[in-house]
Amino acid sequence: MANSTLKQLWYILSQNPISLFAMLLFGLFVLVALTGWMWIPYDPLASNTSIALQAPSAEHWFGTDHLGRDVFSRVVIATRLDLFIALSAVAISFVIGSALGCLAGYYGGWVDRIVGRLADTILAFPLFVLAMGIVAAMGNSLINVIYATALINIPFYIRVARAEVTIQRNLQYVQAALLCGNTHLRTLAFHVFPNCLPALMVQLSLNMGWAILNAAGLSFIGLGVRPPDAEWGIMVAEGANYIISGEWWLALFPGFTLMLAVFCFNLLGDALRDLVDPQKRT
Repeated sequence: MANSTLKQLWYILSQNPISLFAMLLFGLFVLVALTGWMWIPYDPLASNTSIALQAPSAEHWFGTDHLGRDVFSRVVIATRLDLFIALSAVAISFVIGSALGCLAGYYGGWVDRIVGRLADTILAFPLFVLAMGIVAAMGNSLINVIYATALINIPFYIRVARAEVTIQRNLQYVQAALLCGNTHLRTLAFHVFPNCLPALMVQLSLNMGWAILNAAGLSFIGLGVRPPDAEWGIMVAEGANYIISGEWWLALFPGFTLMLAVFCFNLLGDALRDLVDPQKRT
């Protein structure tokens, strides 16, 4: 069983080299996040002002910052924190948003109206400004950044899931499932929802990139992760103060890593769509 699953996985990915590249890049980010603390050359929080603002060299690959901390070690360690924020926020918004969207699309009526007005209310605000307000009101902490990022992403899953379920509920396989004795809720969960996953996976991948950008943006303006913790947004914000004086490496390397992560998740949507699409298994 496991062998056939791996063969199917390889077959799907081999049909699209871009999807394979995205999966490998995502695996690299996960590997760095899980094992980075084992092989980084320096303590990411240890400062040494005698070597502050040194350019990239063989000893410090990405140079040092204004406190003499190794930028490479901080970029590697920040991977775990940024991926944790993104994965946690997207998981929360995916579960809540897809559940509400599926219920709204399947049952319609007052359920659809209430869920739709909820999504419209959230989308009525500029999403980043809404996240700023939530974090500022609830307090500047990691958990509040995750909650704020999850909340602003919920409407996207509601709309995608509602649209897909509205189409799927009128197909013949749904009627067949009901005639076989399945309840409406069971039919929705085990028959309709799996056929909506391909579109939801694309949205999930896009939201992963947006969640990382949102967390980095909040940290950039001082409402996200607090120093001295290593986070890409904080590092870019700190490095921006030194670009004019020629210390380009402080903002370049964390900014490039942030861009690469967003690029990876934007490409990953096609791979996830193919992997969960029931038609690809036939």
